Amino acid sequence: MAFDRNIETFIRDFSKEIEEDNAAIFAGAGLSVGSGYVDWKNLLAPIAEELGLNVDRENDLVSLAQFHANETGNRSKLNRLLIEEFDKQAELSENHLLLARLPFAAYWTTNYDRLIEKALEQQSKRPDVKYTTAHMTQTRRGRDTVVYKMHGDQEHPDEAILTKDDYERYHRDRELYLAALSGDLVSKTFLFLGLSFSDPNLDYILGRVRVSVNQRNLRQHYALLKRVSKDDFKDEADFDYSERRQQLFVDDLKRFGIRALLIDQYDEITQILKQLYRTHRSQSVMISGAAENYEPWSPNEAESLVRDISARLVRDGFRVVSGFGLGIGSAVIAGALDEIYANPEKTVGEYLVLRPFPQGEDYRAKYRKYREDIVSLAGIAIFVFGNKVDEQDRIILSPGVEEEFELAHAAGLFVIPVGTTGSMAYKLWERVMKNFKGFYPDHPALEELFKKLGEDYSGDNNDIVETLQQFVGQLRGGA
Repeated sequence: MAFDRNIETFIRDFSKEIEEDNAAIFAGAGLSVGSGYVDWKNLLAPIAEELGLNVDRENDLVSLAQFHANETGNRSKLNRLLIEEFDKQAELSENHLLLARLPFAAYWTTNYDRLIEKALEQQSKRPDVKYTTAHMTQTRRGRDTVVYKMHGDQEHPDEAILTKDDYERYHRDRELYLAALSGDLVSKTFLFLGLSFSDPNLDYILGRVRVSVNQRNLRQHYALLKRVSKDDFKDEADFDYSERRQQLFVDDLKRFGIRALLIDQYDEITQILKQLYRTHRSQSVMISGAAENYEPWSPNEAESLVRDISARLVRDGFRVVSGFGLGIGSAVIAGALDEIYANPEKTVGEYLVLRPFPQGEDYRAKYRKYREDIVSLAGIAIFVFGNKVDEQDRIILSPGVEEEFELAHAAGLFVIPVGTTGSMAYKLWERVMKNFKGFYPDHPALEELFKKLGEDYSGDNNDIVETLQQFVGQLRGGA
């Protein structure tokens, strides 16, 4: 999908913030609507009807909830509505899963449901969920990220922020949330999703941050908003009015350092998140291979090549992902470490991800899961050599390298077999070469570079390393 210039610029800049662990998400009710939950207006529709009001004519829904509490003397029905609505089974949306796969430093939400934390857990991440003031003073051991539910949780409706009374007491009862969000707005770059920006707490915090920080020093934030459409209006004058009001609202968000990105359809959000995920993954390169025999290479030449490839990737800012493949893994590690230790700004944890092969009696049964896990860590996969000894001591093509190729291709990784290294890598290079446009529909201009990776070995590692560097560099730039 082609994006306009503003979206492309956002994807490029926000991806950098993600890589530097400076990005955060703020999710509103709109994110959960796609999973089958109602928004606030639909949640309060029966409340409005009971009061003799029409929810479609109400703009201040917080006051509407307060009116009901005033009339009944309590909020038991509001609590019951919350329990009944969010007790329904809801499927995780693609947007939830994409957000969970990205390494955000924090997830802020005004939603009561548990979709964000469920999505994170499905991705084998440990979220530190905070929906009470007591949680703010505790830290979950081994957490991967923090989920701040600033309005409470579905299973504790009596403590949820629902009425005007709750909002008026928020600065006293939940001061720690206000302080934490203010700090994150100063130190992190936010992407706002599914929000109307009508929440009183958010409005208060944004205003406080704006006043506290010099306008020129405000951190840049982003919000995805649906552009008003003529199709939503019967009257031309109503459309013109709404369009003008939206433009004024977009201009007003700039006061808080928020750049609004207008989209025509909500499904564009999914496409944008997919592109963010692809761009993030393209920073990580998996090196797959196995070798019992290196012919026509000598062992020293082969090890030097793999070492040079790994070092060059780290030098260019890529994260190297690898297992301990036979005859390959040690060279991958050595090359990456050479480059990391030569640069004081680079750390092993940041630029090298290793996953040892399963051990034990049933290790073969675990191989596929292992390969799926390691493939999920990368966006680009390089394949070298690929042979092993069978039970009759014969050198055969490595089925494990082929399986990693299949899994990587199925997962959407850019696959790059270095055919000049021979064995399974050459067989896979031929396969890609015969259908290059099928494997690289968005990068047809790279075909000539890829062709060079299958040429006969000239004895010069630099040619191969430089060709790979150009290839992956262009993939990262246009992922």
